[in-house]
Amino acid sequence: SRPPAPMKLRDAPSARPSLWRCLPCPPAELRLDLVLSSGQSFRWWESSPGAWTGVLGGRVWTLRQDRERLWYTVYGEEGEKEEGEQDGCPAKAAKLDGAETDRILRDYFQLDVGLSALYRSWEAADPLFRKVAEDFPGVRVLRQDPVECLLSFICTSNNHISRITAMIERLCQAFGPRLCSIDDRPFHAFPPLSALTGADAEARLRALGFGYRAKFVSGTARAIADGLGAEGLRQLRTAPYAEARKVLCALPGVGAKVADCVCLLSLDKAEAVPVDTHVWQIARQRYGVALGGRSLTPRTYQEIGEGRAGLW
Repeated sequence: SRPPAPMKLRDAPSARPSLWRCLPCPPAELRLDLVLSSGQSFRWWESSPGAWTGVLGGRVWTLRQDRERLWYTVYGEEGEKEEGEQDGCPAKAAKLDGAETDRILRDYFQLDVGLSALYRSWEAADPLFRKVAEDFPGVRVLRQDPVECLLSFICTSNNHISRITAMIERLCQAFGPRLCSIDDRPFHAFPPLSALTGADAEARLRALGFGYRAKFVSGTARAIADGLGAEGLRQLRTAPYAEARKVLCALPGVGAKVADCVCLLSLDKAEAVPVDTHVWQIARQRYGVALGGRSLTPRTYQEIGEGRAGLW
């Protein structure tokens, strides 16, 4: 039989309109360029001007937006057959209907939260926010898979976005199931916990350039697999913030900032305020927070977080 035709990137609805869907969503409610490049998730890249391609929920997506709508296309659905591959993607992947893909995106971007109203309330409470908000519309918090979020943010210590993104890509290629190939670029899902708990996982991660983080990624994957499980981690969404944070901080390589990132970005804890050196400097320089010392101590961390949460 003939090999599958190579899949091409779809960068706009005009090329293959039948393969695209849209949701009503003006830029004031969501700006893809600001949100997907902000270091909340590390699995998206601007595949062509205004188009963002990445992996979400075990599928490859391309997103783009106009003045009123969020457009999306999901790969691996065109002409799927019972066996073999079609268009470069495994045919066995379950086909998702439009209502389900709409739901996945609405949940991921938390589109049921009215952002414009929140901006107005924050502008009323905070003169500095009012000054900068005009340049940063549509910035919202993602609601990510807790396992992916946790293991990704363990990789953020002493790191920067481009390097973290490359590390997560290597992690997925080495340990995650292959989804498809687009323009000869392979895409992989985020690894399940079971893939990262083997005896050789730490050594393989070190070989991939994870350094000291290799021990923490494999150790936390093993701790979750042997303890809460992926579903138990997800159930922390219903637990109080302090309890969820305590559970996370007991895991290898998870300190206050990583725990707060996971709480905010995957566990529905809107009161969590992750504080890194950048937030610390802003608190001192822009908000006049009188904090002693030249380093970010646990007490300073707590004071900044509680102060920002109280203001907003």
